[in-house]
Parts: sequence; C-alpha cells; structure tokens
Amino acid sequence: MSTARNIPSDRGLTLRMFTTGLLLVVLYGAVVGLLIAFGVSTVAVLVFAAIILFVQYWFSDRIALFGMGGRLVTPEEEPRLHGVIDRLCALADMKKPRVAIANTDVPNAFATGRSPDTAVVCATRGLLRRLDEAELEAVLAHELSHVAHRDVAVMTIASFLGVVAGLITRIMFWTGMMGGFGNNRGGNNNGGNDNAALVELGVLVVSVVVYAISFLLTRALSRYRELAADRSGALLTGQPSALASALVKVTGDLSRIPTRDLRAAESFNAFYFTPAIAGRGVSLSTIFSTHPSLDTRLAQLARIEAELGRPS
Repeated sequence: MSTARNIPSDRGLTLRMFTTGLLLVVLYGAVVGLLIAFGVSTVAVLVFAAIILFVQYWFSDRIALFGMGGRLVTPEEEPRLHGVIDRLCALADMKKPRVAIANTDVPNAFATGRSPDTAVVCATRGLLRRLDEAELEAVLAHELSHVAHRDVAVMTIASFLGVVAGLITRIMFWTGMMGGFGNNRGGNNNGGNDNAALVELGVLVVSVVVYAISFLLTRALSRYRELAADRSGALLTGQPSALASALVKVTGDLSRIPTRDLRAAESFNAFYFTPAIAGRGVSLSTIFSTHPSLDTRLAQLARIEAELGRPS
C-alpha cells in the first residue's frame, strides 16, 4: 500500500514483496527445523538471529548513512536538495522524509528507513554536481517512490536470512554448539568425531543452500522494485525523458569513477538509484544484479513517454 496519495500502489510490487516474504519465512522455518534435526542449539541461534534482525531493521537508516558517509542536512545547508524534495512531496501528497547528503563523487542516491516516519533520502555530491534540475527531480522522485511503496523496509528484512545463513557456521563455533566437536581425542572416539564432522558438513551445506535461495529471491525483488520506482517516479514528474537522461548520465559517469570508490559503495547497491558497477560487461554479477539492465529501464521509460503522448 502506497503512503503517498499521488503515488499509486503497484500491485505487482506488493504481490512480489508478499511472496518473497512468505517464501523467506518458510525457508527460515525449514532452517530452524534442520538445525534441530542436526542437534544444534536452536535457542542460541534464534537469540543471535533476533539480535541481528533487530539491529538491521531498527538501525537500517543509520547503517546505510554511516556506510556511505552521509549526514542529515537542513534546508539552510542544502537549499537546492531540500527545495526539490519539498516540491515532489507536495506533488505526491506525502510526508517529507529526512534529507541527507553523502560527500562522495560517486553519482548516486538512495532511500532508507524502516517506515515513512523514519525514512531518509540521500543524494551524493557527485549526483548534485552532474545533474540539472529536471534530472535531479526525476531521480529524487524515484527515491520517494521507494519510500511510498515501503519496499526499503521489505528489502532490509528480506536480506536478513542470507546474512544469518552466512553466519550460522561461525555461530556454532563461537557458542560451542558442535557438542564437543574436536574435544574427543581418544582412539575410541573416532565414531563421535565422524558424526560431529557430518553435522558440521550438513549445517554448512544448509547454510550455502539457504544463502543461494535468499540471494536469488532478494535479487529478483530488487530488480522489480527498481522498475516500479522508475515507473512511479516518471509518472509523478511527468518527465520520463528526464529520468532516462539521468540514468544515461549517471551510468556513463560511473565508468570514470575510481574502482576503489566503486568497490566501497557496492555493498549498498540494492538501495541505490543505479548500481555502483562499471566496465564489467555481461557476467554472473550482472545476471544476478540488484538492478535491471539500463536498456530495460530505458525501454520502460520510452513506453511511458509514448503513453503520455510524447515522442520517445
């Protein structure tokens, strides 16, 4: 359900968010059941998982801002950025989110926050420097669409299971859940050691499978939500061509950003306007990308432009 009167709900996105969430809940239940079957202390796993989920969900906005070196800014500090967001919020009839800026030359923007009340829209210095007013408005309309659709919080939760799956094996060693694995040194304990090794291998296999499934589910959801935000943002401003121009400009300029800076930003790709990846061509990293291809996004914007009665 959209939280902005003039940004309509996207049924396809709502259905995908619900389906992804349901599948991940089922997957999480299966993981707990398998861990019980392997004799792992589920209490310790669930307590640790609950702590990780709480931190990831409750502090997602602060984590994202900290990771990108962003900070909240006032209208006096950044009048241009606040002015554009003020106009868009009035146009969308939605509550204004907090506004932040990141001091990096990587041209990008992202929205974060567990709810519209805690939402933050952040733009980078590189984005503000490169885009004209119409292009900046189009990009920020895209980000406000994420806030209105509530998909940022869903993505935060959806990525949680993969994080837990990747940590399960470490947790076992940290909390001694291997039931004395490695402590039986006598020759008569070979059978116990073999069983413990099988348990370790089983949990490792389960962790890998769970991570792979959650990875694919969240990537599929992420790609669709970007198309949904492109569509809603373009309709809100009535200028699909401005968003297309911003996409082309930002994507082209990313190829001129130092690789070191791109790598530092890549961990937040799922939340960005466009992924911080350049010059890689077609590979597994693009097939399983957090974003649809540039051609796919431009084709959708061209269709919207045609629907609005303008030549593409």
